[in-house]
Amino acid sequence: MKKISEMIVRCRYLILAIAIALLIPSAIGYVNTRVNYDILSYLPGEIETMKGQDILEEEFGTGAYSLFIVKGMEDKDVHKLKEEIEGIDHVADVIWYDSFMDMSVPMELLPDDVYEAFNSGEDTMMFIIFDETTSSDMTMEAIRDIRKVADKDCFLSGMSAIVTDTKDLAEKETPVYVLIAVILAIIVLSLTMDSYLIPVFFILSIGMAIVYNLGSNVFFGEISFITKSLAAVLQLGVTLDYSIFLWHSYEEEKAKGLDNKTAMSEAISATFVSVIGSSITTIAGFIALCFMSFRIGLDLGVVMAKGVVLGVISCVTVLPSMILIFDRLLNKTMHKPLLPDFKAIPDWIGEHYRIFAIIFLLLLPVAVYGNAHTKVYYDLTQTLPAGLPSSKAQAELDDNFDTATTYMILIDAGLDRKHVSMMSDEIKAVDGVDAVLGLDSVTGGLIPDELIPEEIKSKLSSDDYKLMIVTSSYKTASDEVNRQIESVSDIVKSYDPEAMVVGEAPCTKDLITITDHDFNVVNWVSIGAVFAIILLVLGSVSLPFILVAVIEFAIFINMGIPYYTGAVLPFIASVVIGTIQLGSTVDYAILMTTRYLRERRDGYDKKAAATRSLEACMKSIIVSALSFFSATFGVGLISSIDMIGSLCMLMARGAIISMFVVILVLPAMFIIFDPIIVMTDRKLRKRKYEDRPIEA
Repeated sequence: MKKISEMIVRCRYLILAIAIALLIPSAIGYVNTRVNYDILSYLPGEIETMKGQDILEEEFGTGAYSLFIVKGMEDKDVHKLKEEIEGIDHVADVIWYDSFMDMSVPMELLPDDVYEAFNSGEDTMMFIIFDETTSSDMTMEAIRDIRKVADKDCFLSGMSAIVTDTKDLAEKETPVYVLIAVILAIIVLSLTMDSYLIPVFFILSIGMAIVYNLGSNVFFGEISFITKSLAAVLQLGVTLDYSIFLWHSYEEEKAKGLDNKTAMSEAISATFVSVIGSSITTIAGFIALCFMSFRIGLDLGVVMAKGVVLGVISCVTVLPSMILIFDRLLNKTMHKPLLPDFKAIPDWIGEHYRIFAIIFLLLLPVAVYGNAHTKVYYDLTQTLPAGLPSSKAQAELDDNFDTATTYMILIDAGLDRKHVSMMSDEIKAVDGVDAVLGLDSVTGGLIPDELIPEEIKSKLSSDDYKLMIVTSSYKTASDEVNRQIESVSDIVKSYDPEAMVVGEAPCTKDLITITDHDFNVVNWVSIGAVFAIILLVLGSVSLPFILVAVIEFAIFINMGIPYYTGAVLPFIASVVIGTIQLGSTVDYAILMTTRYLRERRDGYDKKAAATRSLEACMKSIIVSALSFFSATFGVGLISSIDMIGSLCMLMARGAIISMFVVILVLPAMFIIFDPIIVMTDRKLRKRKYEDRPIEA
């Protein structure tokens, strides 16, 4: 590493020039990386609901649909509006009562369940089918065009409308997220650094790494909007420590009397060794997300792990080049750090370690219980503000129609009408089912199949499948609709074992099952990976148990708070926050544990070693936690998308909780479990054997 660091110092101008030049292809890559705003599309492709979505697209030319509510409009005007919507690009079909009956036939002559599915008082509803998938750019453009031709008293609901609103909101807010994170990070760095200018160079070098990371995502084809929204602020939060370490190391080397170039060469070598150990746990946390069946974990995990690696590279190449090139300017902006040195507090914590051990024991069951009972939601409409068009449409649907959600059934086209009718009757009898719409139901089952116009048949049948639409009074993601879907699935499979129940509600039901499983997988993988890393780094069998227990305690507190405050979290938060908090904050514990072992090996007794390690590391831990907090708190505060806001608020709060737990509880663990630590540490065992009075 010594030769590499010397080469970096010699080539500083070239490195900075290359770094700036690389921003151009990275920016092009960023602009050309598609963003996927459809959460449900990340479900495993092999599950039945996702296969059904593919069949819908192949057989019926659609993967997306929306419910369109028209309030207080006469039938002739509704018919005219329907024709306008049908003329919009990528609208495959619009199903209303005139799709099956001539306008001269009164709507009241429709079968009761069909009439009630389309009408509520003076309001009526259409079923709009698109010729592209839910989150395709063409479908979203069609949604916008429909809203342009629609009256203010018309409301468009459904997953495609939600995706469109999510995209529009995320694109508007994401630059603000980055700006807020940068401003708060600079404020924190100004309080903790000894130069007014160095925070700017930190942000510039990390900013370059962020641009490289986001630009290189073009090779994946697309990323999720969650990844796009979080990548920059999260990368800033978890890699800012590396820059701080380099600067402090550089100043220490200069204080020894070394010239700038030699000091930087030594600082790069020291930083690389330290940062590699620190970054591995963070990378392990993100890699653990890749083990999720719900593929958004793979999306976020790979991008963030790549971001950490690029952050490390930028820290030991780009940042040193900037510091050396602008060294004179940096010297002119030096000042005394505003964050004080902590002297008395470590002694006080060491004296009262029993109190903190008792607090740990008292809070542990409370935190575990809260963590286990925190409620989460899966209804994606809840993640958006109530004032958005899709949220208003869902509210109209809930308030004025019995229908709260709609899903579809795909059955064999060869199933005879008698059995289809029997199946429909059974489905209608299921609790919460409003109507079952198929060829038989909308024609009353009285018109012979050969007399039904091909235009009408093509809407609800193909060569291989018949399509039936089920309207339900239960909301998507509710326990009631999930039980209903199970019952409907059992019924249709009794008539056709290959039948499928598909749509937003069935996909969401699968999402609940899959993410419940993923939560356990990700937690255990991240704990196992971090445990193994600590074991290798510290060489002790007991310390991994202690450190993981301390950080998991902090995670339980963080995730338990929503239960006691009555907050409900978006499902993605409960799945990923544990592994992110563990991977990004266990470094606090590793830092202090490494120092504790050094102090014990130097002959200090357990209480003195705990106090000295806390005194040496407390400031670094606070700076690290505040850096992570600053990058995420502002986003959590201002984000209108609850899925983003809740995640960032949990990460910000988790950093502070982990900071307090490491500072207050970990020293108590050192003192209480010191005999076990000594017994399981080879160097301490040897020291104890050679020098018995180690406790003196």
